[in-house]
Parts: sequence; structure tokens; C-alpha cells
Amino acid sequence: MPANPDYPELAAGKADWRYQPDAACLQDQVILITGAGDGIGRAAARTFALHGANVILLGRTRSKLEAVFDWITDRTETEPVIVPCDLLALDDTSASALAQAIEEGFGRLDGILHNASLLGPKTPMAYYPSDEWAKVMQVNAFAPFLLTRTLLPLLQQSANASVVMTSSSVGRQGRAYWGAYAVSKFALEGLCQVLADEHENANRVRFNSLNPGGTRTAMRAAAYPAESPADVPTPESRMDIYLYLFEQASLSLTGAQLDARTWNGPTHSAAAPAS
Repeated sequence: MPANPDYPELAAGKADWRYQPDAACLQDQVILITGAGDGIGRAAARTFALHGANVILLGRTRSKLEAVFDWITDRTETEPVIVPCDLLALDDTSASALAQAIEEGFGRLDGILHNASLLGPKTPMAYYPSDEWAKVMQVNAFAPFLLTRTLLPLLQQSANASVVMTSSSVGRQGRAYWGAYAVSKFALEGLCQVLADEHENANRVRFNSLNPGGTRTAMRAAAYPAESPADVPTPESRMDIYLYLFEQASLSLTGAQLDARTWNGPTHSAAAPAS
């Protein structure tokens, strides 16, 4: 089996990377990725595995997760795990079951990438359906809270865990017609800030939010149907900042609001790992 083989999309995306991590920068880490079957989540799962991580693939569509699982097992020596889960139905019981399975399988958790999101309708607030509002808030804001809260004991078993919340420009500056999606991302930013402040002296878990910017995904196509996909960066072209946020180079970074479009690589020295 070839060692750490790139796939064509990643090889092309690396031309835009501003940071070049070590090939084994995530070696043996255990990282949960939500929305791992497609788009940014799929790219992160593949890329993290190529850099040594054992990825836990959480998503709604089993066939997509199986395709990512097969791709990873064909190309790496890592141990991916599939977790079919509709975040619309996530509750205390299912979150606790996931925590128990991770504890039994790995004994710890080194990171969570909260990537899964619903777009919801783009419509004025005056006409926004309340049932759609509840769905978007459940997946985009409540599920990250519930997963993080439930998995915190496992994150604290890691020497240096990282939690990354996928944000959006409309979650930092509200914009007309973005409705529940924008509000849910504001909530996610608040969740990240509160968690970072609560854990800033613990030296175990760091929390950061990341706006990936416009990225060539199905959600982007739904939000901007007139846009040519060729004009939008691929998820793979953003993977340098994702790798950075989960590897040791970012140990001293917590409570940051990062933007993949303007990030130019690390600008601070990393702290020593917690013992």
C-alpha cells in the first residue's frame, strides 16, 4: 500500500495551501467529523486520515459514509468508524450512546469538527416557517452543544484536544434573507466563545470557530444557484487550516474566530503539550 497517497482533488487543492503540515501531523488522533459524507466533511475525513487520524464518520446517509470509509481503508492504515446519525433526532440518549461507543473503541477523543449544517429557506423573517426554523436550529446549534457537552469527558482524556465549529460570514454579520441559518451560526459562535472561556486555563481542550468561506459544496450550490462551481474554491483547497487547527501547531490557539479566506498560516508559537 502506498504511504500517504494524495488524491487528485487534494493534490490540486494544495496549490492554494498557505501552510504545509507534516505528513503525520495527526498520527493516531481520534477525531469525530459531523457531516462526513459529503463536501467539507468528506474532504476533511479523507485528508485527516491521510495525515494519520482515526476518523469517526458521522452523517445522515449511510451510503455516503460507506463510500468515505472504503476510500480511507483502501488508502490508509487508519481505523475509520461509521456512525449513521440524523442530527434532527439527536437527543441525550443517542449522544450518550455515541460517547459510550467512542470510549469503548478508543478510550478518548482528540477532536470534533462540527461541520454538519442545514441551510433552510432563504426568505424574509416575516415568512419564515417555524418548523423549518426549528430544524435548522436543531442541527446547526443544538446538536453541536449536545455533542460537545456529552463528549467533554472523552476530550479531557486527550493530552490536547481540539473542537472546531464551522461558522459562516452571515454568522458574524447578519444578512437579509439568511434567517435561521445566520442566527444558528451566531449561536454557534457564542457557544464556542463560552466554551473557550470556560476551558482557557484547563490546557486540555481548545475551541475555535472557522468560516471556510465560499466552498464548492452542495449547500453552496443551493444558496447560490446562478454561481458557476468552477469559480468557487474546492473543500480540499481549505484543508491546510483544518489540519492546523487539529494538530500541535495550534496548541496555544483558543477562542479564535478564523476565516479561511484571509488566514495566512500560523502567526504565533505553539504552547507545550499538556502532560
